[in-house]
Formats: sequence, structure tokens, C-alpha cells
Amino acid sequence: MAIISNAVTIADAGAFSVNLGSLVHIKTITGLENNSENIASMSFIHGASSVVFNDTYPIYIVKFINVMSSSGQNFQMNATTDGSNFNVVGTSTCFVGEHSEDDSSVARLTYSTSYDVANAANPYLFNINKGGLRDASDSGASGEVIIFNPSNTTFMKHYISTVNSMSEYPGSTQNHVAGYFNTTSALTGIRFNSINSNVMHGTIKLYGLKDS
Repeated sequence: MAIISNAVTIADAGAFSVNLGSLVHIKTITGLENNSENIASMSFIHGASSVVFNDTYPIYIVKFINVMSSSGQNFQMNATTDGSNFNVVGTSTCFVGEHSEDDSSVARLTYSTSYDVANAANPYLFNINKGGLRDASDSGASGEVIIFNPSNTTFMKHYISTVNSMSEYPGSTQNHVAGYFNTTSALTGIRFNSINSNVMHGTIKLYGLKDS
């Protein structure tokens, strides 16, 4: 049986196929504000809770959707090679673009040397330069981090992150971070947490990007 729209045959029996796309949703973690679903960190560990984080995909993408900490603290990313110890060291660099909400004080592009990490664990992802997210009910941050070939055992594990946040002054801060985890061991998981705070909320989604 053919599928016809406006007298045009779209597909006929035996010839219909659908491209489901290259981006595959793996897992969503959500922490809700001001209740028991606030969580200390958000982790994706291969083999736990249906998470895939191995050589199934050459690229993994994490999406942050309106994430926030209880006191507006900055967020960091950690990696593990054994599924439990998130202590892989690496090197990263970052810069930010900022613009205050009332257009009165901050409008700049800055290389944030104080947030660089040199062969150390826990690199910053956001919020950089202004010191924290705005601690208000309508504030938060959204963006993504791309992790390249985490299961490779020859090369370092590169990542690129871009996140926009409502910052403390208040205003928009565009956070750009890039770096690598300094290990040739396969990464088996990643974790996100806010510094100096054991409570965070929002939504984080993990996707795998199929090979071509």
C-alpha cells in the first residue's frame, strides 16, 4: 500500500524506510528544586542504570537544561576510569562573554586565566568569571559539553563545552571551556557537581552520536 499526500506518492510497500538520525538519547537525570529530589551530583557511569558510555559511540554529548545549585555555585566536571573514583586529571582553558541585564556595568569578552586547570582534576564548566550563577527562582544555566572518543586507549580525551547562564550581577554569561583528560585509559563515566554545595537541580541529558 502506498502513502500518498497531495497526489504525490511518498512511499510504497516494501520501499519505506525512516532515518532515525545520528543523535541517540541514552539517559536523563533530573533533580527538582526544594524537595527530596535535590541531588549532590549527576553521574553517567557505563553499565549503571542503562547508561552507555564506551566505544558504542565515538562522541558523547551532554545537554544541561536549566541547571542550578542551591547557593549559585559554579559547576565542575569529573571523570572516572574505574566507575567509582572521579579523579582523572586534565588540562583546560576558558573564556567568557558577559553582558549585564541593565546594560550598565559589564559588557566584555575575557580570557579567564584563574579558571584554567593545569593537569588537575575537577575542571570548571560554568559559571566562570563572575563567581556564580544568580541565586534566584528564575535563574539557571543551559548548554552542552561534547566528549570525544572517551574509550580510546591511545589518545587523551578531549572535550568542548559551551554554556550560557544567568549570572549574579545579573546578566548573561557565555562560558566557553575546552580541554582534555590526561589519560590513555578508557573513561567509564562522567560526573557533574557544583562546588561548595551538595545540592543541585535541573535536567542533564546524555546522548551518543553515531559514527558516519
